[in-house]
Amino acid sequence: MGNKKFRSEKNLRIMEYPNENDVLGVVLKHLGNDRFQVKCQDGHMRVCRIRVKMKRKTWVREGNIVLVSPWDFQSEEREEIFHRYTESQASDLRKNGILRIE
Repeated sequence: MGNKKFRSEKNLRIMEYPNENDVLGVVLKHLGNDRFQVKCQDGHMRVCRIRVKMKRKTWVREGNIVLVSPWDFQSEEREEIFHRYTESQASDLRKNGILRIE
């Protein structure tokens, strides 16, 4: 068995901001497998799944701020999580007025 490689918060990549189709949200509940219940900034509660590309690299927990992309169909109910913000990044989003979820 090899050593697992964990990324520390010191070596962060460039901060991602939401585009016109993307929505910020807070993870409320882990539903099993790779699905989560997320309260989105636009007022909808959606069931989101983790993008396959980040499934094993990034751990998502309840209370995390995530960036989600609604599906083309079922956009009111389903989304895909494609970025998780750290605590320092989330505080920067709040400071700049981009994140308005409590």
